[in-house]
Amino acid sequence: MPQHLAIVMDGNRRWAAKRGMPRALGHASGARRVRQIVQACSERGIRYLTLFAFSTENWQRPADEVSSLMRLLVHYLQKEVSDMHASGVRLKVVGELSRFDQRLQNLMASAQALTAHNNKITLTIAANYGGRWDMMQAVQAWQVANPSLSVAGMDEAAMRPYLSMAYAPDPELLIRTGGESRVSNFLLWQMAYTEMFFTDTLWPDFSASVLDEALVWFSARDRRFGACSQQAVS
Repeated sequence: MPQHLAIVMDGNRRWAAKRGMPRALGHASGARRVRQIVQACSERGIRYLTLFAFSTENWQRPADEVSSLMRLLVHYLQKEVSDMHASGVRLKVVGELSRFDQRLQNLMASAQALTAHNNKITLTIAANYGGRWDMMQAVQAWQVANPSLSVAGMDEAAMRPYLSMAYAPDPELLIRTGGESRVSNFLLWQMAYTEMFFTDTLWPDFSASVLDEALVWFSARDRRFGACSQQAVS
C-alpha cells in the first residue's frame, strides 16, 4: 500500500459534455467525488493523498469556467472542512496562492489551521500549482534563507525543505483519470520514482473499485529505484 497517492483528476468537462450538461456541472460532480475517495484512501491506510485541482496553466481556460472553478473551491472549503476535521483529515493547500482573491486565501488558511493537528490522512489540494513553479520557488526560497551562499553549492537535500510538499514523502503512485497519459507539470521533482497508473475512467465516475484496481496494480510493481531486482530486495 503506498503511503502517498497523487491523483490528476481529469475528465470533468468531458463527463458533462457526454450528458449535455454545462462544464460547471462536470466540475461540481468531480468535487463531490473527492469526499468518497478521501474516505476510501483513509480506510485503506493511505496516509497522504494529493489532488491536482487547478494548475498554473488552467488560467488559460475560458473566463466563465475559471470563475466557476473559483466558486467551487470556495463552496468546497465552506461545506466540507467541518466534516473533514471530524473525520481526522488534515488539509493542506499548495501552489502560488497569492493569485487567488483574499476571501479564498482566507478560507484556505482557516481550513488548514483548523485541521492542522489531525493525523488520520493528509489531503493536499494543489491549486494554482505547477511543478516547474515549485522548483523555481524552492531555489528562490533557499537563496533568501542563505544569502551568503552560492546556488552552485546547493544539493538535493538542501533544496528539499523548500519544496511546497516538504512535509510529505514523495508519492509512490500517481493515478490519472480521463484517458490521458501525461503528468501535466504536476509534482515534477517529487515523482522521480513514482509508479503511474492511467485509466480511461472520467473523474466523476472514479470509484473505490477503480482505486482498488490501481492499488492492486501498484502492489505488483517491482520498485528498484535504479538498482536491479536482487539489489532492491537485499
